[in-house]
Amino acid sequence: MSIIHLLFDTGTIRSLDGFYGWLVKIIGAGLSLAVIWVNLIVLVDMYVATIILLSVVLGLVFLLVAPTARADAGPPGPIDLVLSGLGFACGLYFSFTADTIMIRISLFDPLTLWQQVFGILLVVLTFEATRRTVGLGLTAIVGLFVLYNLFGDLLPGVLGHGRITIQHALDMMFYTTDGIFGVPVRVALTYAYLFVLFGTVLNAVGGGDFFLALASAATGRSPGGPAKVAVVSSGLYGMFSGSPTSDVVTTGSMTIPMMKRIGISAKRAAAIEVTASTGGSLMPPVMGSAAFIMAEFTGIEYREIVIAAIIPALLYYLGVYTQVHALARRGNLGAGEVPFESLGEAMRLGWIFIIPLAIILVTLWMGYGPSFVAGYGTGAVFVVALFTERTRRGLVKSIKVLVRTGDVRELARLVMEGLVKSIEMLAETARRTIPVVAACAAAGLVIGGLSMTGLSMKLSNLILLIAGDSALLTLILAACVTIILGMGMPTPSAYILAAILVAPALLKMDFGLLEAHMFLLYFAVLSAITPPVAVAAYAAAAIAGGNPVAIAATAVRFGIAAFVVPFGFVYAPTLLMQGTATDVLPNALASCLGVLALAASFEGFLFAPLSNLQRLIGVLLGTAVVVTPGSQLEVFAALTVALAVWIAFTWQRSRLKYST
Repeated sequence: MSIIHLLFDTGTIRSLDGFYGWLVKIIGAGLSLAVIWVNLIVLVDMYVATIILLSVVLGLVFLLVAPTARADAGPPGPIDLVLSGLGFACGLYFSFTADTIMIRISLFDPLTLWQQVFGILLVVLTFEATRRTVGLGLTAIVGLFVLYNLFGDLLPGVLGHGRITIQHALDMMFYTTDGIFGVPVRVALTYAYLFVLFGTVLNAVGGGDFFLALASAATGRSPGGPAKVAVVSSGLYGMFSGSPTSDVVTTGSMTIPMMKRIGISAKRAAAIEVTASTGGSLMPPVMGSAAFIMAEFTGIEYREIVIAAIIPALLYYLGVYTQVHALARRGNLGAGEVPFESLGEAMRLGWIFIIPLAIILVTLWMGYGPSFVAGYGTGAVFVVALFTERTRRGLVKSIKVLVRTGDVRELARLVMEGLVKSIEMLAETARRTIPVVAACAAAGLVIGGLSMTGLSMKLSNLILLIAGDSALLTLILAACVTIILGMGMPTPSAYILAAILVAPALLKMDFGLLEAHMFLLYFAVLSAITPPVAVAAYAAAAIAGGNPVAIAATAVRFGIAAFVVPFGFVYAPTLLMQGTATDVLPNALASCLGVLALAASFEGFLFAPLSNLQRLIGVLLGTAVVVTPGSQLEVFAALTVALAVWIAFTWQRSRLKYST
């Protein structure tokens, strides 16, 4: 455990106030406004914009994040201030020399001394920022790739490559769009940033509370109510945050204690929250930053990716919810005390928050780009915030005071309070985006190296060599490699590495572009719950007081459907909405039966406890239904599952009737 903590512990997030607190807020708010400006208002060269915005993020990292997990959470020290200043200096240098950089011929015009100095400086700052925000694990992996770039020519055999000098590496990494200023950082500072802004603002004005109330009203009264509230609320909240860890911290701080109070063990309570929160990164319309990166890598429209993800995401949550229900029934768990209201009351208090979500869906359907979709959604949230109950009460009070006394101070106070809150929301968005940007910058270093060495094709050929002609074995190897690459990493970084290193192998097996990349995205997301390094489980362990490895292992069981469904949609793209309704609907319904069989079998309960033999048969039949859509085997397995469910239900109903 000590080695795992050493690899994946991040620096302490500082609680800054006074001068430094306001400095960080102003810089963060300015960064958010700059992102809005360059994405939605004016056309700016993205190379220059990415340079400036990345340098600001690097400057903020060293002000906000302490060097180690045990470091003091107080103001930044002298070294932090120097590193922060160097981050801003890099932005100034690259900005002032951008015209020269853009007209130079890469690998032909030699780098000047200052270009080499600032390139090396950016390498050092990116490594340290990644270590502080993501952990030593990803930093070490990126370091190995960089060493391979520089010294891989010394390796024998197929892994070797031609000699690459430091100047050559710096040129590709920083003075082209194939390296650190490439797709990952560009996406993190455009689409992803704007959707994080949307989620931050929505939560700040009460949208998160509405989701929790909605989930409580819908499921809180049923057996195991708090666990079901955790599943539904985490899924709703995760649609827009896109970070399993932040979802666990936000919703888990309330749902995990509630689950423990009705008798669910700390391990299971934390695992349920981890599994539910992780699924948010697969739930349309946002799906975390990785969905935007997929759109850039593949050239597939973001809207098409969102539509394709609907059925697999619903199958994911169907599996989790079914297992939670089976757990509650098997353990005779009651509803407990949950903050539920009637569904009508919850809607009456918060229906207005549905408007921004509707605007996002409508603009997506109309074909707007992700940046404008997020921008319209965020603007709608600000408008909606003016009509929330709290704002209305404050405004009515201020107007009454103004009419009665002519004193404008109360109204001015309300306006100032709104301004301060807006600055804090913009600054909070910058803070939430920092780890993603740092990880994407590190991934950019890897991408630059891979384009020079051709390692991605070598690894793909190795996978194909091991798998031979077996498509199934190729998929299994691809899933395992993706999970290993994703250990301790944010989902965007895990997906980026998998898309570069593993996707070519899947495409060579004639799997479709959308299916192959969606498959990799799923397993990049699932790396957040897969032992031994499951970052979301560590966050939940701190709340529940459990063992993070045991929590991760239990989370894998609750999320078992997610490990099976990707094999289904790779073999039958109808699960990704590819085809007509008559093609899609039968396979989707059959897959629902398969997921139900898997969930009931893994939990050991279907209207009554299941024997080990029944559970084994259920796992085999459920897997067969999900992974062989459209085949005769699927039809046989689905009919068998349906018959078994009907017999179990009929037997249980007759038993209850007889006992009464």
